[in-house]
Amino acid sequence: MPNHIAPITAAEPATAFQRLLTVLDTLRTDCPWDKKQTMETLRHLTIEETYELSDAILEGDLDEVKKELGDVMMHLVFYARIASETNDFTIVDVLNSVCDKLINRHPHIYGDVEVKDEHDVKRNWEQIKLKEGNKSVLAGVPAGLPSLVKASRIQEKARGVGFDWDDKTQVWEKVEEELQEFKDEYNTKDNEAIDVEKAEEEFGDLLFSLINYARFININPENALEKTNKKFIKRFQYLESKAKENGKALQDMTLAEMDVYWNEAKKV
Repeated sequence: MPNHIAPITAAEPATAFQRLLTVLDTLRTDCPWDKKQTMETLRHLTIEETYELSDAILEGDLDEVKKELGDVMMHLVFYARIASETNDFTIVDVLNSVCDKLINRHPHIYGDVEVKDEHDVKRNWEQIKLKEGNKSVLAGVPAGLPSLVKASRIQEKARGVGFDWDDKTQVWEKVEEELQEFKDEYNTKDNEAIDVEKAEEEFGDLLFSLINYARFININPENALEKTNKKFIKRFQYLESKAKENGKALQDMTLAEMDVYWNEAKKV
């Protein structure tokens, strides 16, 4: 078995990056697991690592953010290492490509274009992408994005070319309009059968308008919903714990009994 000496800890960015490249090259050559990996087998692991990074950011755990950034960085280098084996591209090509793109899309920094604010920057960005060959402003929104994130990106892209409301008052009026349309399709006062397909469409419109309003008041809807998810999980697990301490099973408790523990959880 090979007995490699691991590169020593580096103090400078370039040296540290080279250390990662050297370690990955060694693992790809000598580790049975790393040898077998392909872009396809790494794909789902990369998605998992990205979500772990997102969770660490929302938790404000910077030690965990550092760790997860390293994992994501390792995956990026791994993809480039695999591609280099078939002479498709190398990590150098990847880094130069993204640098070239950033320089080209920031003419207000590397050229003579003037901008007033970040909105001008975004508009320029989308116009440059169209000149580079994109057939639609929305072409850059990945089809596989979760729907909530996708809605945000679609709205941001449209805003980048001036397709947007003038102020948040108009957006809120749209929210109320969509809410009324949804209520009309799903009459909450009666138990009559409804057209689920139409109600679903109206509910989607309502969500889209709420996401739009969130954008106008600088709330990231994905972060907001995930924080609510985490809050609910924490409170529900408190409820489960307290019920168990008192020898009770949730399915045997009334909603009023559960509410006692739920309200306690809000104070914890």
